[in-house]
Amino acid sequence: MSEHDTVRAIQWRNDALYLLDQTKLPAQVEYGRFETAAAVADAIRSMRVRGAPAIGIAAAYGVVLAARRRWREHPRQWRMLIEQDLELLAASRPTAVNLFWALARMRAYFQAVNGDPVRQLLQLALQWHEEDIAANRRMGESGARLLGDTKGVLTHCNAGSLATGGYGTALGVIRSAWRRGVEKIFATETRPWLQGARLTLWELQQDKIPATLIADSAAGWLMRSGAVQWVVVGADRIAANGDAANKIGTYALALLARRHGVKMMVVAPTSTVDWQSETGESIEIEERSPNELLMPYYQKDEGGIEAWNPVFDVTPAELIDAIVTEKGVVMNPDPQGLSVIQ
Repeated sequence: MSEHDTVRAIQWRNDALYLLDQTKLPAQVEYGRFETAAAVADAIRSMRVRGAPAIGIAAAYGVVLAARRRWREHPRQWRMLIEQDLELLAASRPTAVNLFWALARMRAYFQAVNGDPVRQLLQLALQWHEEDIAANRRMGESGARLLGDTKGVLTHCNAGSLATGGYGTALGVIRSAWRRGVEKIFATETRPWLQGARLTLWELQQDKIPATLIADSAAGWLMRSGAVQWVVVGADRIAANGDAANKIGTYALALLARRHGVKMMVVAPTSTVDWQSETGESIEIEERSPNELLMPYYQKDEGGIEAWNPVFDVTPAELIDAIVTEKGVVMNPDPQGLSVIQ
């Protein structure tokens, strides 16, 4: 790791999975030890680990833990027993397609394993983890070249080392661009979980990269000022036509960007592309508890006050100027253009 790439939120050591608890950042830097698939599923559900690539990697390690337990319980029937662990992991978050991609690949792999499956499954999970970091570095360089002589960029939510195996997707581009001369990096607070204010700023601070925080509602005025030329975001799922699901508020940023002549870049690995979803209309959008929005005063069962809390929205392909993947860059995405990275 270099000076500007020091954060690793997912670690396998001492025969267990360690996850940086992102619900406690930036006040506390605390890694939890996980030894069961159920515990990993709970960490994903509670957003102690989050970000589509990171969820997929954590789930792969979760399968390793499940295989170890089920093999010890019943060496002859472990494949049947492990299915309930895979179902538990699959139910943890519905929108991030990397989760289902990782589980499907692990299932296909262990069907052909003979004998104790743990070592072979662990090698596969470790390989994917390293491949994710390498892919992020390739995306970082590709996206940075696309930015050219851009002086200011805006990012939304957290798509960095905390959301991936390391280096990051959107923040990987920003890391590479900062080394190339980008002068100003802006990050939204990202309501309601403040993943920009809590996570993106913390991550950039750890890597000695300066950044400026803005309220989500200040983005339009920032664009109007001319301070940013690109919005760079990640994605949790991309449909076959280029529609991209990302943290709630991304769609609004894309609309504002188009109005102000600011370009929109989505950065994600090809495992994030859901080729079964023809358009973004078929992407399931997770809705979380209203209490994540409501102040305690309004959480009482009186007064008729409610909250609507979708976690993601879908940005139509026509509002996206570039999709950057580890296999290449798609400009002005459409179904035909996107197929070149399949």
